[in-house]
Amino acid sequence: MTSHERTTPPRVLVVGSGFAGFHCMRRLEKHLPPDAAELLVASSADYLLYSPLLPNVATGVVEPRHIAVGLHNTLRRAKVLVGHVVAVDIPGRTATLRRPDGTDRELAWDRLVLAPGGVTRTFNIPGVAEHALGLKTLAEAAYLRDHVLRELDNADAADDPAHRRACCTFVVVGAGYSGTETAAQMQLITTRAAAEYPRLRPQDIRWVLVDLADRVLPELSQRMGDEAMEVLRRRGVEVRLGTTVEEATEGKVRLSDGDTIETHTLVWCTGVTPSPLIKTLGLPTERGRLRVGADLKVPGADGVFAFGDAAAVPDLTQPGKLTGQTAQHAQRQGKVAARNVAASLGYGKAVDYRHRDLGFAVDLGGFDAVASPFGVSLGGLPGLVATRGYHLLALPGNGNRIRVSLDWLLDWAMPPQVAQLGFLRDEQVTMAAVEQTGIYASPPADEWEAASRDLPTTRAVVADTGVPRPPARERQPG
Repeated sequence: MTSHERTTPPRVLVVGSGFAGFHCMRRLEKHLPPDAAELLVASSADYLLYSPLLPNVATGVVEPRHIAVGLHNTLRRAKVLVGHVVAVDIPGRTATLRRPDGTDRELAWDRLVLAPGGVTRTFNIPGVAEHALGLKTLAEAAYLRDHVLRELDNADAADDPAHRRACCTFVVVGAGYSGTETAAQMQLITTRAAAEYPRLRPQDIRWVLVDLADRVLPELSQRMGDEAMEVLRRRGVEVRLGTTVEEATEGKVRLSDGDTIETHTLVWCTGVTPSPLIKTLGLPTERGRLRVGADLKVPGADGVFAFGDAAAVPDLTQPGKLTGQTAQHAQRQGKVAARNVAASLGYGKAVDYRHRDLGFAVDLGGFDAVASPFGVSLGGLPGLVATRGYHLLALPGNGNRIRVSLDWLLDWAMPPQVAQLGFLRDEQVTMAAVEQTGIYASPPADEWEAASRDLPTTRAVVADTGVPRPPARERQPG
């Protein structure tokens, strides 16, 4: 039977509401007629997080809710199911959703769209998982701001000069987009905040940026990297290149160059590894990412599509390479996947994913930024206009755009608010706790490590009569 002849419409389940899953579902609502399919999105949050602006949240420039795009506000037909998909039975065409209350629910599907994103990559360095702070969620960004302000409080009250220096020293690991933005923006805001403490001076604040690469922003051109480096140096950020962290403890960070930095703050911005869900599928991977074709279909898994951070999408513009784990790719892949899912149901024609680089934008805070719209390198104020203009265009929802714009204007016009919110306790902010990686069948591993060993077979899922599995005839491909 074709999808048009069924009495019950096929069910499309999208796992994840990041850039990939969100834009896929949004486009599916446009590609498919209202009665063509039942649309479900399973996500740990009821919003799309516009993660490129997380450093703005950590500095207090942008309010957390303003970069959270509500799914119920933007998706008109899809049913939103809050929870983590922790297991998938591909032959049985079911998925297990773990709700926030800890109960499981079995979801049947006819088309499965895997866009679970990734989790912070730690490289199994001793002490990092226990002592480093991530910057991948709203909770982590809000906590980082609280933590930094608390360290300034402690420094202002300290009588011991060594303890004061440790409180005023902050280490960021990773000189890519997120790490460079975080170090540059946080240095600026802490220097401004230090003026509010009677016993602190701006020169007491020390930010250190560490990376194994030989320059900052290695993904971008030499010119853009050099301009960002000049901004960092002008602000007094210490940049340690060709260096990595060998061990982290509660009060120290030991570097590979032999130096030990006394600090209570280690911010980890070294990229992502695919969601632990990928390891439970028993499907072929490449560098830890799920292997897919250029049409975003998973080979050997009928009706399954994957893309975004968790999928090894071939880069047709550079044969033999994979597309990067960026929001720009995830958003575009989501739109192509939606078209191909619709085509598999008999609506439209499938296409391969092929992209054209639109350039990159790095907000360094204040009036500094570097950007390369359509290959044109910009710095300073022109770079900032291009960077923030790009974010406003890419941020879904006019309400979110207006709120973020007002946040930026207020930051320029008024001094920073030096106040802690205290939403999370210290024991709640380890990366594993915030990203909830412990709920899967096995802990996450670095993507290179995962690629070098066999993956476990898919474990069985437990049925829940809350969502009945469709009859066999309804689960046949359209």
